[in-house]
Amino acid sequence: MTETLGEHAPLHTTIKNWVAQFKHGDFSTCDAPCPGQPKTMTTLEIIDQIHELILEDCQISAKSIAEQLGISCERVESIIHDDLDMRKLSVKWVLKCLYMDQEHQWCQSSEQLLEFFRCIPNDFMSGATGDHGRNLILSL
Repeated sequence: MTETLGEHAPLHTTIKNWVAQFKHGDFSTCDAPCPGQPKTMTTLEIIDQIHELILEDCQISAKSIAEQLGISCERVESIIHDDLDMRKLSVKWVLKCLYMDQEHQWCQSSEQLLEFFRCIPNDFMSGATGDHGRNLILSL
């Protein structure tokens, strides 16, 4: 087998296991389910439910979503990141990719703040107010 398959040949211990299984009458070529392997699969319904929960409360945790839907926290995080293309920003779920106009507005605001800071570095925070520590509002 090694001559034919080369480096892709199964290990000797794997072949011994196959022989033992065949001797016991197990001729199946399918993999048996592994213990501990999740039995859930991602469906559009689950993706929609997760999306709705995030839209209702953008500060909801992945653990809370998992408990409400009865699926693993890892599955929820995978759906949020891979299927919904979202990530946590501070304590809110947001899209990973900003739309062009949002990105332009963000860059413009950042440039204005940087210019303001360069002009008055010592008094930069004097005009700042906040709403419970979530957002910083500067009156320029």
